[in-house]
Amino acid sequence: MFQICPINQINEQIDQLTMKSLTAILLFYMTSLAIAQTNIRGTVNDINGLPIIGANIYIEGTYDGGTSNSEGEFSFTTDAQGTQTLIVSFLSYETFRLAGDVRFMKALQIKLREDVNALDAVVISAGTFSEGDNSKVSVLKPLDVVTTASALGDFVGALQTLPGTTTVAEDGRLFVRGGEADETQIFIDGIRVFTPYSPTANNVPTRGRYSPFLFDGITFSTGGYSAEYGQALSSVLLLNTIDEPDQNKTDIGIMTVGGTLGNTQKWDKSSLSVNASYINLAPYVALFPDRNDWDKPFESASGEAVFRQKLDSGLLKLYTAFDTTNFELTQDDINNPEGVHFKLNNSNLYFNGSYQGILNQVWSVFGGMSYTLSKTKVNVIESNIEDTENSFHGKLKFKRHFNSRFKLYFGTEYFATDFDEAYSDEAIEPTTYGFKNNIASAFVEADVIFSKKLALKAGLRTDYSELFKELCIAPRLSFAYKTGANSQVSLAYGNFYQNPNNDILKFNQDLNAQNTSHYILNYQYNSEGKIFRAEAYYKDYNNLVKYDTDFASFDSNFDNTGSAYAKGIDLFWRDNKSFKNLDYWLSYSYLDSERNYRNYPTAAQPNFVNSHNISVVGKYWINNWKSQVGFSYGFASGRTYTDPNMEGFLNAKTKSYNSLSVNWAYLIDQQKILYFSVNNVLGFKNVNGYQYANTPDLNGQFSRHSLQPAADQFFFVGFFWTISEKGTDNQLDNL
Repeated sequence: MFQICPINQINEQIDQLTMKSLTAILLFYMTSLAIAQTNIRGTVNDINGLPIIGANIYIEGTYDGGTSNSEGEFSFTTDAQGTQTLIVSFLSYETFRLAGDVRFMKALQIKLREDVNALDAVVISAGTFSEGDNSKVSVLKPLDVVTTASALGDFVGALQTLPGTTTVAEDGRLFVRGGEADETQIFIDGIRVFTPYSPTANNVPTRGRYSPFLFDGITFSTGGYSAEYGQALSSVLLLNTIDEPDQNKTDIGIMTVGGTLGNTQKWDKSSLSVNASYINLAPYVALFPDRNDWDKPFESASGEAVFRQKLDSGLLKLYTAFDTTNFELTQDDINNPEGVHFKLNNSNLYFNGSYQGILNQVWSVFGGMSYTLSKTKVNVIESNIEDTENSFHGKLKFKRHFNSRFKLYFGTEYFATDFDEAYSDEAIEPTTYGFKNNIASAFVEADVIFSKKLALKAGLRTDYSELFKELCIAPRLSFAYKTGANSQVSLAYGNFYQNPNNDILKFNQDLNAQNTSHYILNYQYNSEGKIFRAEAYYKDYNNLVKYDTDFASFDSNFDNTGSAYAKGIDLFWRDNKSFKNLDYWLSYSYLDSERNYRNYPTAAQPNFVNSHNISVVGKYWINNWKSQVGFSYGFASGRTYTDPNMEGFLNAKTKSYNSLSVNWAYLIDQQKILYFSVNNVLGFKNVNGYQYANTPDLNGQFSRHSLQPAADQFFFVGFFWTISEKGTDNQLDNL
């Protein structure tokens, strides 16, 4: 018997079944969701165990994450399953990454290390003055080269205001910490320059060949430098050309000694900068005669070009420079009543190509080469000398970036020099001298950053001389420790080798490489707009070349029994913040050095060494005058010379050197500058040394005359005009 239910009861039963089904589905979904979600928790501390508050913790590629609380604790849930990457980050600390199964990310104990790439991290600085976009130690900029009163637009002139350099006014090259000028090597974009200076006559200072306007980075190392650089006993100067100009422009310069013309063209992925210069001292000497009797005053023409090409993963640079120089003069000589006639012609070609690129996320590469061709013809009285130098440098370097705390550099390079000299005079049959000096080198170096406070650079360099059949091994080591928010101390040690120079090797090749060891202690304070450096050093020389004649010549007996030492203290202070519109720096160097080399009969302070050197440089912007005025004062204690009227060798000293130079740059408008400068404005009568007669007079005394600069003062006037797209740039755009 069937019972028929009312329709409302049927609907109630359907509703009850539906609710049960929905409840079951919801419970199943919630259970599945609970099973799929994972809770991740832990704590974040620093290496000292202190909690880090506000650290950001998340699963990479998701929105799942959280932040650490006042106890450093964090907790959050995620839907992600399987192997994931947990990221923990906080300002001034290295980002922490943990890859693994999320099910096991429970009760994590995470410690963050300080970010060693932070701006306040320690940096190796012993022996090095550097400037550039990537430098944390800004000491001297390329702009300083053209705005320092005493520099006259020359790199060397500006660098001589830094501590560690010695004032040898009649030479013009860099003498660093008791080292001769040829112990300092110059590199452009990491590649060697073999003939960086224009040739000159005795007692006439030389200049560097290259325009400062093509460079945007300077690193001047007075000792303890990287294992990447060799064949330099005392110092290296690294010049980096501009990577990318910011606009098309033309630079025009009209000067009392000549003129310059430059142009830069910039395209999408490439650019070209060209500079030309012509110098002729004839009009100047006619207005301001000097102590030389000029038959043909100094004349020089030069040109430079830099081409840059951006590639997919790197930058290619091609740099070339050519110059030609000639002059003829007669100089006073106490032993030649008619004077000494000197004539010189020189042409110099330098080519440099380099590539720097990224191979992948951890590897980068640098490669480059340079070629130098220099020809010099010299006539001295009746002697004719013709020198030809062909030199090559090739380098290949790799960098492996393991992490922010460890980087490895290694590479190889090859130097080759072919030097020939032809000599003739009335008394000697024409003869030739020459040599081939080829050196193969390899280097490896590691940067180890232990923390923001402690860093280490350790390297090893080997040089094999094909000429001497000799292998030299040179370790290098530097430490730096941060003592405060703006201060640090550094220690550096290095062993350095260099083959004798051309004037020795052209006569004798049966020698060995010369050697020196550097020991450096550095303190540095660096805050915004201010820097203070104090550095003590000791240099120990061995295997220096000696000979037994008045000058190195074909009949000299050569050996490597020479030795020397140099020790001293360098102080430097620069400040451009304390006084509005004023930038100034102070340098002081104390140097104690003795050498027993060349034809020295005993160890003595060499005649290119000053015990005390002081430089004061100031630049002040006067807004109402639209002008920058500046001054540069240099002081150097006397240098040794041998007085044959007394017993001993290098037994006397000249009077101290003094020079005050001033300059004024007037901004006619944003793109036109009128520039004035006077070197040694007070007209100090400086003496570079003395020349004595070969024979005594009737009283048994050797007469003498002083070796003075060709001119006590030098006046310079220049007009510089920049024509650019923006219309707001000039050659001194940071006035």
